[in-house]
Amino acid sequence: MAGESPEPLLEVRARRIIETTIELAEKGGFEAVRLRDVADHAGVAMGTLYRRFRSKEDLLVAALELETRAMAERVERRPPKGATASERVVGFFAMATRGMLRRPNLSRAMLRASAVGEAVLVEKGEIFHDLMLGMVVGAIRGTPIRIGGDTLSERERLLGEVLNQIWFAVMVGWSSGLQTRATINKRMRASVELVLGDPKHAP
Repeated sequence: MAGESPEPLLEVRARRIIETTIELAEKGGFEAVRLRDVADHAGVAMGTLYRRFRSKEDLLVAALELETRAMAERVERRPPKGATASERVVGFFAMATRGMLRRPNLSRAMLRASAVGEAVLVEKGEIFHDLMLGMVVGAIRGTPIRIGGDTLSERERLLGEVLNQIWFAVMVGWSSGLQTRATINKRMRASVELVLGDPKHAP
């Protein structure tokens, strides 16, 4: 629109670099993400890439953020359904799992990168966890929320963080071949019912 500032060129290039990373990881997994190949396919100089991203792990954590933001938009348009908080949260995690397993090479690469533990990457990975927290708490409330735009109670934050951490740990197990889609969903249903309470067994 007239009068609006155009998106900075660096941000346009950064997004192109991340989207290229996603394409390469989707095809060949973690090992397919090489900085030189990303720069070449994205049509940017190595210096441009290095100004924003320090390593392939950095690229893949940025890809995880971009993918999670896209999921948050989908959840806002079509929130998980259910008569109880447990039903809605179970539905949310089933949807999140389905999305991750749809592109296994990419998902395994992003999970591997986010589990590195490097201080800079941990800080950037917090954006992913904050987005997930917002979606989990939104499912608990039955109303989509925005992190930073809605205030979470201490209890909501604790519940959301615990459930998100369980799901993330189970997904890391899947990336190592220890879980299947069926066992992920089974474990998450059991975890949600333990944390939030199972209405079928309520007094």
